Amino acid sequence: MLNKTAYQTNLSVVESLKPSLLWQWFARISSIPHPSHHEEALANHILEWAKSRGLSARRDAVGNVIIKKSATSGMENRQSIALQAHLDMVPQANAGTDHDFHADAIMLRRNQDDERWLMATGTTLGADNGIGMASCLAVLEADDLAHPDIEVLLTMTEETGMVGVFGLQPGELTSGLMINTDTEEIGEVYVGCAGGIDANICLPVELANHTYSSALCLNIKGLKGGHSGLDIHKNRGNAIKIAARMLASVLPDFQGAFCMASIQGGTLRNAIPRESSVILVCDAAVRDELATALQSAFEIIKTEMMRAEPKLDCIISPSQLPQQAIGDEDTIRVIHLLNTLPSGVVRHSDIAKDTVETSLSFGVVNLDGEGLKASLLIRSLLESGKNAVCQNLDSLCILAGAQAEFTGSYVGWNPDEQSQITPLTNRLYVDILGHEPKVKVIHAGLECGLIKQSYPDMDIVSIGPTIKNAHSPQEMVHIDSVETYWQLLVQILANAPVRA
Repeated sequence: MLNKTAYQTNLSVVESLKPSLLWQWFARISSIPHPSHHEEALANHILEWAKSRGLSARRDAVGNVIIKKSATSGMENRQSIALQAHLDMVPQANAGTDHDFHADAIMLRRNQDDERWLMATGTTLGADNGIGMASCLAVLEADDLAHPDIEVLLTMTEETGMVGVFGLQPGELTSGLMINTDTEEIGEVYVGCAGGIDANICLPVELANHTYSSALCLNIKGLKGGHSGLDIHKNRGNAIKIAARMLASVLPDFQGAFCMASIQGGTLRNAIPRESSVILVCDAAVRDELATALQSAFEIIKTEMMRAEPKLDCIISPSQLPQQAIGDEDTIRVIHLLNTLPSGVVRHSDIAKDTVETSLSFGVVNLDGEGLKASLLIRSLLESGKNAVCQNLDSLCILAGAQAEFTGSYVGWNPDEQSQITPLTNRLYVDILGHEPKVKVIHAGLECGLIKQSYPDMDIVSIGPTIKNAHSPQEMVHIDSVETYWQLLVQILANAPVRA
């Protein structure tokens, strides 16, 4: 439910910003917890608000919110336009930040180094896709905009499997045009996106009692993290891969001298891991020497990454001795598998300039009583590229004695050469920007491809303000770009094509 105290505090942060209705809605959205799989409170709040305004509003079979508003006077002969955003946000918090994403509001603040940017306090901001959602709701609330018939579609659980659009049925929408609001760069128009699939890998290993007398804890932290698609080409560090490389570096000199008791890294398969933690058990006689070797391996990595990751840090310290660990042979298998599992850009597109065609991101790892579990997210503009990476991972797992399961496949979105809304958007953008926008294909999983499966004739374009560091606690939105985005959105609505 709405945290009224947090809402008033958030309102005070954005009260001077334009457009006021959009920012008021973003303050309200931020004050209702809505991480993936826990959007019910926000969805029902919006539904109740819409019904109180006399709007046609309901939820479909999978929980998507669908709200309709009739055309303003003189716009009745224009084509209906659907506005689309997703209800959920990625829940990420800095280490040491006490925040319950299921109960606590997101608290807004201006960036202390540059007040042109809005951030949250210690957590992800939720501008992805909260600003887009706020713009849809502001259009519904505004009484001074010219627009055709409007349908607003707010989908469930986009960030962890696109649940809402997977369940969207034909016939729920009647519009032939759609504006997706999930683009994260002002001046860019997206007309295509990557498809994706999850890779879930399990290596069977057993925890058992051991005879070692000492333990070391290895903590990687300070990385930027970020979006596993949009930021995959930026040479950002992956905390899991850094830990694996360090362990592989010391293995030749210390093989048989230590075993792994635990490893944890990352929290979401669609966010680049910022932190990882490993506990090793060893004899007290080699503990200090092992720590020194690990530190030396880290210093090499830190030197390599000093420009991309200036805050990268590693703390190696004695740890409380755990009762169980995996054996020598399993430790070797785990280290080699983690070090070999790929993460990063696989191929750039030959067609779309400066665009990643295929990538994968190693997002989560955990060692428990059921074995070593790893989660990766594969993205590609081509189904064949996605399939090729799956085949590579499957081959690697066969060699390592692991199992790979591939789930949640979703298709990409290909540009429509017959589009009406794309040239309209471009023309209006030129008037606002004073120059041509960049028309691009994005290396991320927008919902447009799946919407096109249910609505093959839907003509879609994606726009949005500038959002940096999505899926990380450094997420921020450029305030002035939100006003520019709003100007474009309302101009598209006011200039909707005439019905055929």
